[in-house]
Amino acid sequence: MRMHLPSGVFYQTYKQDQALWPTTFVKLRMWGLLVFLFVIFPQIASPYWLSLANLVGYTILSAMGVQLLIGYTGQVTLGHAAFIATGAYTCAVLVLQYHVPYPLAFLAALIVAGLWSVLFGLPSARVKGFYLIMTTMAAQFITVDFIITQYVSRIGERGHSFSLPPGTLSIGPWVIQSDRDIYYLMITLVTLSVLAMTNLARTRIGRAWMAIRDHDIAAEALGINIVAYKLLAFFMAGVFGGMAGAFWIASLFAVSPEHFTWSWSLWLVGVILIGGLGSNYGTIFGSLFMTLVMEALRNMVTALAPLFPSLETSFLFIKEAAFGLAIILFLLYEPNGLAYRWWQIKNYIHLWPFSYE
Repeated sequence: MRMHLPSGVFYQTYKQDQALWPTTFVKLRMWGLLVFLFVIFPQIASPYWLSLANLVGYTILSAMGVQLLIGYTGQVTLGHAAFIATGAYTCAVLVLQYHVPYPLAFLAALIVAGLWSVLFGLPSARVKGFYLIMTTMAAQFITVDFIITQYVSRIGERGHSFSLPPGTLSIGPWVIQSDRDIYYLMITLVTLSVLAMTNLARTRIGRAWMAIRDHDIAAEALGINIVAYKLLAFFMAGVFGGMAGAFWIASLFAVSPEHFTWSWSLWLVGVILIGGLGSNYGTIFGSLFMTLVMEALRNMVTALAPLFPSLETSFLFIKEAAFGLAIILFLLYEPNGLAYRWWQIKNYIHLWPFSYE
């Protein structure tokens, strides 16, 4: 039984080397984590912690597509909230207007968001860097500020928002109406997304994406069709964004364009910068850090509000300042993100008592 892999122990097959859970210790750790997330936590957590966990999960799902584009493919995006909004509104319109079952509307949201993302990914075949940033920003303003605000949100004469009271969404006999129901849906989607992204990065497609990220000219010289793989990356990023939007409407009493602002797109880029580029751990740790730290900041402001009344009204500005400060500090002192620190901790545990500099 192999518990650790210290000096002198090595893999003998490719299957062993590529295993997601290579040792008994890792398997026990991961199964323990899954049991805690799926069984223990939802039973012992209060509604406050369940809602906070749902927000963390939504951030993970939202940042997954940004991580794929920036971290794995090297395509900078500042308009990912547009594809999250596309998934959310596609799902909401199909459920409310056409009475499509939520699972089918969910799948439709993934496809529509993916194809919409490809449309704005087409310029990546000709431009990159600053020009690609402007293209993705255009996706945000065209999608949310123009199409959704002026046209989609008015379908069925509903006005500015779509009402989604508890019990509207269901999967077969299971009605999603409480924070615990939303949590089970969230943790299932996050688990499947992390597994999908992890395995996708290990395939030929993932290796092609990383080759384009590292040096697109060299990748093309090696026979990689960089246009096709870039568009595939935009499609998959849109699928992840559509998944986040289709999930998040289960948490909302009403869905409106204000839920998908450009600041959310910028926030997601900050999440993966703090968490670490090119790593699923980076997406998870960045989401945890940004959500929990900002929640702690909000609680601190609320506690100090009786002494300083102006703090509560200016919390939004305090939050934005804290976000900017966090980005600067991480770029200066932890440029590889939290995922790199976790990688060092794991190596220390796996190699103990051996020491390597």
